[in-house]
Amino acid sequence: MTVSRGRAAGRRVVVSGMGVVSAAGFGADRLWTAARDGVGQIRPLKTERPYDGRIKFAAQAPEFDPAAHIEREVLPFCDRFSQFAVIAADEAMAQAGFDRNGVAGPGAAVVIGTGIGGMTTIEDGIYHYYVEGQRPAMLSVPKLISSAAPATLGMRFSCLGPTFSIGSACSSATQALGVGMQMVRSGMVDKAIVGGAEACIINSSMRAWESLRVLTPGLCRPFSSGRNGMTLGEGAAIFVLETYDSAQARGHAPLCELAGYGTTSDAKDPVRPDLDGASRAIAQALEDAGLTAREIGYVNAHGTATHANDITESEALLRVFGDYGAQVPVSSTKPIHGHALGASGGLELSVAISALREQIAPPTINFLEPDPRCPINAVPNVAKQCEIKAVMSNSFAFGGINAVLIITHAN
Repeated sequence: MTVSRGRAAGRRVVVSGMGVVSAAGFGADRLWTAARDGVGQIRPLKTERPYDGRIKFAAQAPEFDPAAHIEREVLPFCDRFSQFAVIAADEAMAQAGFDRNGVAGPGAAVVIGTGIGGMTTIEDGIYHYYVEGQRPAMLSVPKLISSAAPATLGMRFSCLGPTFSIGSACSSATQALGVGMQMVRSGMVDKAIVGGAEACIINSSMRAWESLRVLTPGLCRPFSSGRNGMTLGEGAAIFVLETYDSAQARGHAPLCELAGYGTTSDAKDPVRPDLDGASRAIAQALEDAGLTAREIGYVNAHGTATHANDITESEALLRVFGDYGAQVPVSSTKPIHGHALGASGGLELSVAISALREQIAPPTINFLEPDPRCPINAVPNVAKQCEIKAVMSNSFAFGGINAVLIITHAN
């Protein structure tokens, strides 16, 4: 990838609005406040049915009445992950200054990432069939498919352009943002609703993740000595993209510019991260944005607090950034909102946008002491005020699918 095919050659793409559902509640501002202040949103696990697993904590969205947010005729088609997407999209559209028909037409795309899709509907159907001897609910199929969220948003906002889901595990939302940016940048579409949604904190999913031995029974501690795994989260983060010229023409001040995107494949191992693949994605994003590593003022890391991931990500930053890789503030906000799988990249980008706008690097909480195998500036426990001209957000997924975004001020 070269600059001539990236930011310098295409239309400038900005984020005009964002919306979030997370363990911190409804609203991007609530997640940012929790991340900035280092207030973890991981709480005792709640499941609909009795749970006998070892892991007893998760970052779950607060209880809410979906009918208070979604129309009666739409709700039967919405699994929990689609409910999150709708609520977050409504916030994003309002912040962008659009009503329901504000982006309508063939020039509007919808691209939503999700790792699994309607997992709650899948589990309910299996339980009803095998345990209760009942057939699954009539609308199970349109609710559980991964394309349910983008299709629902497309219908909600009358978007007639390309509409699809991206399923690339923990890189899903980041790739959705990157693809949406490329579509707007190239002129393929004028606007795009993009992001990620996930709702997988249910019995079967929790036990499956336990089996991988990557969940911590205690505190999530990215890049710290004594780390022993991640905590699952859920939620959605949705963004409205348009060109800089379009936002200016209607007098709207965008949140930031989405300046760079890089994505690669390790093509080596289903679960083990690879230094080469991660490094290439970071380098691609910088080249796409036309920036040098030293112009990045903060990195929101993938930072899962698993042994291999944190070491590999640290090494990748040092490989691409050189000596500056040990200086640039790098934090993982997963101890705040949990690892929301296909939605993680979206939740983390929302934090990154607020970090850029407020010139604050949020902390990596629960940090004990540095791990010499992760020799980066992990912003331990307390936020840091600093000059930030550009922010990088990393997502490195199972299957070796890597995706990196870069944002800058929109001026």
